[in-house]
Amino acid sequence: MSDSQKTPSSNGTLITVAAAIGGFAIFALIVFIAYMPKTPAPLADGVRTPDQRKAALSELRAKEKAAATTYGWVDQPTGVVRIPIAEAINITIKELNAKK
Repeated sequence: MSDSQKTPSSNGTLITVAAAIGGFAIFALIVFIAYMPKTPAPLADGVRTPDQRKAALSELRAKEKAAATTYGWVDQPTGVVRIPIAEAINITIKELNAKK
């Protein structure tokens, strides 16, 4: 046998090493992108600081609680109203019991 058949070619070794390094680089890039710190986008009204975000969240929760626990108009011209969730549950239970 000749020497060229016994030893691996340097081109093949170089390609293998380059492919391994490229694979590790792609893996590292994917990990970096996946775990890169993400800053939250500012709210619609430009709220940026944690205290401003906390105040905006408290205001939103208060509005949602008021909408879920009070009566009010959704669309007055068409006669659509909002009722408290507890009242809606009681009405639904009464209607289901009446069907039995």
